[in-house]
Amino acid sequence: RVWEIIMRENVMNIGDIEILSISDGKLEFDICEFFPSIPDESWDQYRGHLTEDNKVSFNLASFFLRSDGKNVLVDTGMGPRSPRHPDAPWGELMDDMKRYDINPTDVDLVIMTHAHRDHIGWNLTQENGNSVPTFPNARYCLSYKDWEACHNPDLIRDRFPNAERCVWPLQELGLIDFLDEDTSITSELKAIATPGHTPGHFSIQISSGGETGIILGDVLHNAAQLQEMDWSSRADIDPDLARETRHSIVNLIEANDYKVLAGHLPSPGFGKIIRLNGKRYWQGF
Repeated sequence: RVWEIIMRENVMNIGDIEILSISDGKLEFDICEFFPSIPDESWDQYRGHLTEDNKVSFNLASFFLRSDGKNVLVDTGMGPRSPRHPDAPWGELMDDMKRYDINPTDVDLVIMTHAHRDHIGWNLTQENGNSVPTFPNARYCLSYKDWEACHNPDLIRDRFPNAERCVWPLQELGLIDFLDEDTSITSELKAIATPGHTPGHFSIQISSGGETGIILGDVLHNAAQLQEMDWSSRADIDPDLARETRHSIVNLIEANDYKVLAGHLPSPGFGKIIRLNGKRYWQGF
């Protein structure tokens, strides 16, 4: 039922698995704000990866797929718009799901690549002052390292400002399961530790029918980073480790010709990493 009305440009197949890209909207930042250590002129050859007013724009993608008989949602966007920001360019995930005839009750498993605010926002909603799971039939998965990090008083305000509302209550509700390194989530999905952006950041490996793809999470924020692998954003908690991780995972993807699902690259975020004249490029599908 779910797949009968899908617009095919928003679907990618990895073996027998169909992955639908849906979106909570977008975020935009001035490049010098988001990449503060990178001089503006260093972007001259990458202006095509920026908006017309010289900003970095991030799609807020979630990925919906079916594995081992379970409907799986990877990441849940920024969440509902607040009354203070009624015109915010996010808060669209529920509308996008409805557009594809997906009901929140259809979701059996929510996987968080990490606990940053733009990946956990729709986990829970508030009803009469109580936290209620937006996906009432789902279990929620997060790395234990990020669970610890989002409770660290030194990190909460700047790094995990909505974790108290969107992540912490999941334990009280008995809905959260913790992931360790290289955890098999289903027979076709495996969590791969890709730390640095957050301490417990995971990418998700999808393997089916002899094909493999990687949901990157926030290993990359902009396609320019494929050529400038050492560029780290202000959102990376451990920039040095994030660089090391980016090198290793991109090398792995390129060496094995894996398909890539990159939630912050232009919608739908499906593509491959290719090499031309010794340089890496993003080739969107």
